[in-house]
Amino acid sequence: MESARSGGVTAGVRADTTLVSRTCEVPDVSYRAFLAAQPVPRIHWSAPDGLEIAGGGAAARLVAEGPGRFEALREDAAALFSDLDVDGPHAARPRLVGGAAFNERHADAPPWAGFPAALFVLPRVQLVRTDETTYLTVSAFDPEEGPGEVAASLEAIRERIADLPAMAPRGVAPGVRATHHRTPEAEWKAQVRAAADRIADGELEKVVLALALAVDLEEPVDAPSVLERLRRTYPECYRFLVQPTEAAAFFGAPPERLVALDGREVRTEALAGSVARGDTPEEDADLAASLLESEKLQHEQRLVVDAICEQLDPLGEVREGDQGVHRLATIQHLRTPIEATLSGEGHVLDIVEALHPTPAVGGLPPDTAWDVIRETETFERGWYAAPLGWFDADGNGEFAVAIRSGVAGDRSATLFAGNGIVGDSDPDAEWEEVQLKYRPVLDELRRR
Repeated sequence: MESARSGGVTAGVRADTTLVSRTCEVPDVSYRAFLAAQPVPRIHWSAPDGLEIAGGGAAARLVAEGPGRFEALREDAAALFSDLDVDGPHAARPRLVGGAAFNERHADAPPWAGFPAALFVLPRVQLVRTDETTYLTVSAFDPEEGPGEVAASLEAIRERIADLPAMAPRGVAPGVRATHHRTPEAEWKAQVRAAADRIADGELEKVVLALALAVDLEEPVDAPSVLERLRRTYPECYRFLVQPTEAAAFFGAPPERLVALDGREVRTEALAGSVARGDTPEEDADLAASLLESEKLQHEQRLVVDAICEQLDPLGEVREGDQGVHRLATIQHLRTPIEATLSGEGHVLDIVEALHPTPAVGGLPPDTAWDVIRETETFERGWYAAPLGWFDADGNGEFAVAIRSGVAGDRSATLFAGNGIVGDSDPDAEWEEVQLKYRPVLDELRRR
């Protein structure tokens, strides 16, 4: 099944087809070994609270383009989920997993070949791990594949899964031969100064300027292996993989939730302002204190918090939590949790559309900031800093902001990082800070 929007033209979902899904429990399985045995598209989603999803092949695939892409996804997902024959626990229910490009006018070109402006996959074969157990699910959206055929496929795949190890080595990193910034240091610092001048002139309040790091690898990259290594180093982060074709995979370990919706309860957060981790507990504490005491970083965080609350306010009652410091392995951030209760029924994609891009990855005012980004950056952001996650038939779901990420294929990768620029931003300090944000993925590509 394919669905697409482009210039208002719709390729619709077949309304006469039932989505059939069958599930069984299986022993714990190495997700790396499981993904290696699956055809493309391959997806992986792991949240810090324990939910983990991995899938291969596509029972259904939704593709959308242009300014109406989120509306198109909602409509086609509603058609897909309109007739369900599901036999399995709620935890293993059918989910669409995927994401969207930062810009709806995204170009499907290297290094983003195979990545449309929005893509969600309902896996043909899926593993879901919860705190209690692991489930194997097989799904079909095909009038010629009914419950009996899906159940038979589930049993055959369950037998093959039994041969996979519960644990698998993390694999050998491909090794880094060379790196180079697509925007030279002097040029990027000049861009920061120009943006700061525009902020001082009152044209905008904040803009996030990104960098792209081209990485030449010694061996072909194995994205599931990189993801497994990220699991060990960044257990407090989300982890994701979207691989629509064999040509390239997008993966990362973002620290930031964009939104989670369960019924009418919304959870999101503002994450802005960064410093390194210290070499000693005392230095670490001093750096964390500098986050809380910095006028520049507090101003940047306040802009993000206020913008998110303003975007959520029309949807229901919004509550701002207490600010704290979110510590990761190599970096720490200011973090403010934000919750809301919707005044009516909602779909997580509605909230994704309302929030993206947050000021933490775009800027303020949003339209002006996007104009500055488009005029300034010399590379295609693609899916970097965009929404990535899952949703189900009820419209519940969870999305992260796809930062700390890279797109890779064969012996090359492109990593992305960005910094929020405000009126008193110092180009030298911004350059040093942005280098920290490559490390989660770059460190796992290097051989140690």
